Amino acid sequence: MKALLCMAYGPIDTLRLGDAPDPTAAPGEVVIAVRACGLNFPDALIVQGLYQTKPPLPFSPGAEFAGTILQTGAGVTAYKPGDAVIAFAGHGGLAERCAVDTRRVMPLPAGMSFEQGAAFMLTYGTAIHALQDVAQLQPGETLAVLGAGGGVGLAAVDIARAMGARVIAAASSKAKLQLAQAHGADVLLDYASGDLRQGLLALTDGQGADVVLDPVGGAYAEAALRATAWRGRYLVVGFAAGDIPRIPLNLALLKERQILGVYWGEAVQRNPKQHAGNVRQLLQGFTAGSLRPEITEQVTLDQAAQAIARLSRRETMGKIVVRIGRSGDAGA
Repeated sequence: MKALLCMAYGPIDTLRLGDAPDPTAAPGEVVIAVRACGLNFPDALIVQGLYQTKPPLPFSPGAEFAGTILQTGAGVTAYKPGDAVIAFAGHGGLAERCAVDTRRVMPLPAGMSFEQGAAFMLTYGTAIHALQDVAQLQPGETLAVLGAGGGVGLAAVDIARAMGARVIAAASSKAKLQLAQAHGADVLLDYASGDLRQGLLALTDGQGADVVLDPVGGAYAEAALRATAWRGRYLVVGFAAGDIPRIPLNLALLKERQILGVYWGEAVQRNPKQHAGNVRQLLQGFTAGSLRPEITEQVTLDQAAQAIARLSRRETMGKIVVRIGRSGDAGA
C-alpha cells in the first residue's frame, strides 16, 4: 500500500511517500480502507518526536480518518466489512489502509461524508471536553478563544455558542477572524496587531474573560492568563506557537484563577461513558446543522507532507483533509 512514512524523528520535510506492507487485523481490531484523513497540529509534532506519544518507527502520521472496513479481527462483532466508519487512532491515517482497535472506531453517521468524518471528531471532541467537562462553561459567561481560525478554535466557537456563552474570537489575521465570525463569534480580536491582554480587558469592561481556551501557547499564554476574570479558568489545549510557556504561579493566586489541562485522547480512555455522551451531543449538533467542520482545503496523499508543514507554521485555517483511496478497496 501507499503511505506517507516517517522513517526517523526529525524535520517534517523528511516525510516520504512510499510503499508499506498491508496491515492485518489482530484480535479486537479492524483494517480500514482509508478514504480521507484530517490533519491536526499533533501530526506535525509526532513526526518530530515532540508529541506525548512516540510510535515505533517507521510509521505514518494521521490521527483521525474515515473509510470503510476491509477486515475484522477475532472477537470483533460490532463491525463487518463494508461498514463506513470514523477512526481516531493517534497515527496511521496517512496510508491507504490502517489497522485500528475497535475502541477507537465509531460508525460514520448518516449524512456525513468521509471528508467531514475525517475532520470532525478530534477537534469537536477536544472542544466539547474542554468547555463542558473541564471548564464547565456556563450560559452567559465570556469565553476567549485563541487560535480561533484553526480547527479546535472554530469547533470551540461553535460549541460555546450552542452553550449560550459570549465568544471573543482571537486570531492572528483578518481572514481567520472572518472565518470565526462566520461561525458565530460575538467579538473579534486581532492579537497580531495589538496587545492581547489589553484587548481582552477592553472587551470585558476590565473584568477579564471567564474562560480562555488556548491551543496556541507561546508568548500569548501569559497575556491571556492575565486577562482572565476572578476565578477565571485558563484551558491549556496545545502549543501551536511552538513554545511551551513558563507561567508565574502568582498569577493563579492573585485572582484565584484555575489553570486546567485538556488532554482529550487520555480522557476518552479514562471515562468512555462521558465521551459517549459527548459524541451523542456532537452528532445531534451535526444533524441539526449547528456543528459543521470547516474544511478549507483538500489535498492528495503526495501533498500531505507540505500541508503538515504549512499547518505547523500556522499558515492554514480550519481543517485540511487528505483524500486517499486505493483501487479495488470497497468504496474507494
